[in-house]
This record gives sequence, C-alpha cells and structure tokens, in this order.
Amino acid sequence: MKSREYQQIDPKALPTPTQSPPSHQHQAVGDDGRTPRRKWEVFPGKNRFFCDGRIMMARQSGVFPLTLGLILVTSGLFFIFDCPFLVKHLTSCIPAIGGVLFVFVLITLLQTSFTDPGILPRATPEEAADIERQIDDTGNASYRPPPRTKEVLINQQVIKLKYCFTCKMFRPPRTSHCSLCDNCVERFDHHCPWVGNCVGKRNYRFFYTFIVSLSFLTAFIFGCVTTHLALRAKGGKGLMFALQESPVELAICFFSVWSILGLSGFHTYLVASNLTTNEDIKGSWSGKSGEAVTNPYSHKNIFINCCSVLCVPMPPSLIDRRGFLPADEPAQTSGVDLELPNPSTKSDINVVGGSSHLVLDLQKSSADFSLFLNQTKPAALPA
Repeated sequence: MKSREYQQIDPKALPTPTQSPPSHQHQAVGDDGRTPRRKWEVFPGKNRFFCDGRIMMARQSGVFPLTLGLILVTSGLFFIFDCPFLVKHLTSCIPAIGGVLFVFVLITLLQTSFTDPGILPRATPEEAADIERQIDDTGNASYRPPPRTKEVLINQQVIKLKYCFTCKMFRPPRTSHCSLCDNCVERFDHHCPWVGNCVGKRNYRFFYTFIVSLSFLTAFIFGCVTTHLALRAKGGKGLMFALQESPVELAICFFSVWSILGLSGFHTYLVASNLTTNEDIKGSWSGKSGEAVTNPYSHKNIFINCCSVLCVPMPPSLIDRRGFLPADEPAQTSGVDLELPNPSTKSDINVVGGSSHLVLDLQKSSADFSLFLNQTKPAALPA
C-alpha cells in the first residue's frame, strides 16, 4: 500500500497558456448580449452569499442573530450603566479593557461566520464518471454494488476514505459532508448554529479565538458587575437596590460564563491534541472499537499541535465563487444526472477532490498549443 499525501491545488499557481485573445469577463455584458453570471449564483450547496459573493454563510444561519444580539446588548448595558460608576470609584482602564475585548470578539465572530470553512468543489461530470470507472472496472454487465471506500497510509496507519454520493468524489482525510450546508468541508469540526456556519480548516482559528476572547469578555463583565454591586451594597443602600441597577447583564453573564468557559477548555484540549470535534465525538482515535489506534495527525507535542492548527498560513479557498460561469458550462446542481463518456478515453488521474479539472484543462491546453506549433512550422525552401 502506497503512502499518499493530499495537497490543495492553488489555481493561481498553475500556468495558463495564452492561445487565444483573452475574454473580457470583467465586462457587465457578454458577447451574446447576456449578462454573465458568477459562480456563487449557481452554487450547489445550501449557502447564502452577500456583497457579490465576497461573504458567505449557511442558508440556515441558526441563532447567529441571537448570538450577535446578546453580545451587543450585554456589552452595551455594561458600558452604559457599570462603566461610569467603576471609572469614578476605581480606574479609567476598565472601559478601555472592555472595549478592546468587545472589538476582538466582534471581529472574530464575523470572520468565523463569513469565511469559507474549507468547502471542496464538487466533481465535474467528467471527473465523477472517471471515478465510477475506477471503482467498477471489471467490465461485468451484471449489476454489482461497487466498494465505496479507499485506503491510504498516513504515518504508518491505514485511513479509509469514504465516497460522497452528493459531491461525487472520495473525501480526503478528515473531510466530512455537512448535511445542513450540503458541502464537503476539509478538516470538518462541526456545524455551529451560534455562528451560522460550518467550522472547518479555514475558519477554525477564528472560531477558537472567538470563544476564548468571549470567555475573557464574559468573565470580565461578570467580575465588573459583581464589583459594582458590592460597592453599591457597601454604600448602605442594600443589595436589592444594587441589583436593580444592572440585573440584565448580571443574569446573562452568570448563566453564560460557565458554558463558554467549558467550551473554551474543551476546544483547547482539541487543539493541544490536534483533534476535531467530529473525531472526538465518534471516538475515531480513542480505541473504543478494541483496535490499538493512535491519532495519526498528532505531532506528539502540545506546542507543535497548537502551531499546526492555529499558526499555519491559511490555505486559499478552493471554490471560485466570484468567478464568471462560462457560457458553455452547465451549472452544477445537487441532483445532476451524469452521462458516462466513451470508455476509450480513460484518464490515468486518480481523482480525490474536485480540483483535478485544473490539471486536465492544463494538459488539454498544452496539447492544443503543440498542435498549433506543428501546423505553423515553415515549409522547406526549394534549392
């Protein structure tokens, strides 16, 4: 069994031969008089796009407005009712610290919610047909359910790749299909309704910094509110009178600080172990099945695991959602019917993700360019 390493293909890194005048895709109207559509307008997943495809969220945004509202209301009440009293009796640094934490929480929340979590593009009909031929290459006319798994070797451990019937491809390691977003997401952690998006390879660092900073903000507000109440009660007006000054943010912080701190601690454990929530819930590397398995993605070092999860450069998005849809290319849908091409034109490329069409296009362009050079070769002059 061969060890395989899966890497993302950056479309910008591939050369693009210029064999014809460039098409002006930036124009608002095409050559046929129709306005070209962008790819996000026909995106097959269950997502919503804003700002001409620059911002994306899950179609079922869940309780994201509630999350944003709770943060804004709690912080607003704190700055309006508690900060003036604490500045007068303690220090003026309290609103500055609270403001920095509030801005950091808001930025990381929006980054988590509006960032592509690592969606893999679905296989084109040609790629899906090639995978079907690779799965069932016996030539037997009778129907036989083909196997839908592949095995690869990662750090001397066998990993099974499952076939996704929706995206028509074998999912790379640690990839899972989200039923709510209807997309395959790289290093899928979980679908979080509180942020209205999947949490995966490209936005997990934002999610982790969001919950950690929210823990600090909630604990800070809770401590300041209790200090405010204690100073009010010490003034001789009683505890009940002090509770009337800031009851809302005290109740919100009291009931939320424990759950947020617990969530931050759980994800800190996952980061230190280089695990995902999906793997931890399924017990993929816990040995529950009786087999002696270990996490093949762990570097056996907490510091290296944290750096590999949070500090590596963010990979580029694999879905060109703002690109223009070619006029001769049909839009991909979740219920598309595939037609197998001629078996004589079998490709030797082992398709794992939905990005191999870039390589196929490059090979086709190189072949066309070579044919053009042969046809334009100058003839021999007569003696």
